[in-house]
Amino acid sequence: MIALDVGGTGMKGAVLDRSMKTIASLRRPTPRGDGPDAVIDGISDTLLDLERLAAEQSLTAHDAGVVIPGIVDERRQRAVWSANIGWRDVPLAAVLTARTGLSVTLGHDVRAGGMGECVLGAARGAQNVLFVAIGTGIAAALVCDGQPVHSGGFAGELGHVVVRGGTDCACGGTGCLETVASASAVATAYTARSGHPVAGAAEVAALVEAGDPAAQAVWNRATEGLTEALATVTTLVAPELIVLGGGLTEADRLLLDPVRDGLAARLTFQRVPMLVRAEFGDRAGCLGAGLAAWQAAGHRIPTTPPTGASAS
Repeated sequence: MIALDVGGTGMKGAVLDRSMKTIASLRRPTPRGDGPDAVIDGISDTLLDLERLAAEQSLTAHDAGVVIPGIVDERRQRAVWSANIGWRDVPLAAVLTARTGLSVTLGHDVRAGGMGECVLGAARGAQNVLFVAIGTGIAAALVCDGQPVHSGGFAGELGHVVVRGGTDCACGGTGCLETVASASAVATAYTARSGHPVAGAAEVAALVEAGDPAAQAVWNRATEGLTEALATVTTLVAPELIVLGGGLTEADRLLLDPVRDGLAARLTFQRVPMLVRAEFGDRAGCLGAGLAAWQAAGHRIPTTPPTGASAS
């Protein structure tokens, strides 16, 4: 089974066995700066490279799961819209199947990540879960009473909830959470505030730990915005568990502690959800892509976590 998680910044691919253990993996940048057609070319090339990696392990791949950001209609297998990549209403599964010869199942990156965490990871056994991926953008997957919420592909756009301190967003709106608390927004805000460019949010997190006041101000704004958005979702749908994933969660307690404390202070009558870090880190989307393809091929989804999986 081939799995590919396409993000706004990078692509994470893997060859998985029946237990969802990673046999081989690769990472490469997403060529979104060259336009949506170049991204499709990049996805096709990466799938073929993963097929070759499978062949090197004496494995034959027939099926592939590909998950992408934006609005995804899983029923019609179309990429409806993405602010970060720029495509609109592309029959992406059919295009990729034609180019690669693989049977491609298309899904939403964050819903796939949520599926991975709910089936095999940090949310195993929970019936009401909010999974939030914080990377180039921010999106969420929602499970209510054991059922994933799709709403035609439009559910879960947490990054476009308006919060205080938000600025103009690529979606055309103003004040979106993504402009405050995404990894890209954190890095951009620190550069603007301090005048010192940084490579990414991880560098800002390190500067917070070192006591840099500009980094602390940017980080505080990000965690406050995230807390505000999560409090709104908690009031509406009452998740028992919130799982935070994506690149920004590499900061671990530096992110989770202020958000956890902020929710406890902000919520009054609402059920205060448990807040945890995703078990599979930024690999959740890739694992979920594999699960979706495995299920689409008619196989039973495994219910035990993969062992010995590569984290590369």
